[in-house]
Amino acid sequence: MSPHSFTHAEYLAHLQNHVLAASRCQNCGELYLPPRPLCRRCFAQDMRWEELSGRGELVAFTVVHIVPSAMLEAGYDQDRPYVSGLVRLEEGPTISALITGVDAHHPETIRVGSQVRVVFPRGDQDPGPAPLVFEVVSES
Repeated sequence: MSPHSFTHAEYLAHLQNHVLAASRCQNCGELYLPPRPLCRRCFAQDMRWEELSGRGELVAFTVVHIVPSAMLEAGYDQDRPYVSGLVRLEEGPTISALITGVDAHHPETIRVGSQVRVVFPRGDQDPGPAPLVFEVVSES
């Protein structure tokens, strides 16, 4: 049994500490983000936290106009849409996240293949409704 726990609260605590962390199986090497306590590949429970670079590539996206309540409270709505995307990290896992640094009103300008990096809240700022945010740093 792993001495570490891989709860959502611990994952969020890593993000609050400006660390993007995944769990890696010590038996087969599989990497999971979001982290999990049990390997889906070999069913081992010997998992360890691993810090990731926070860099990756935008592999898919959608513009959201009809927003869930948490995003509505954050100021998004039909007139102020946001971009949700899938990011393939340099280390391999793919995860969904809020995408910033793009114009949600002009999705034709958003490019699959753009390089992105994780964005952490600055200071004591609350990360808001999306715990994981990536910003576009260059287009493909």
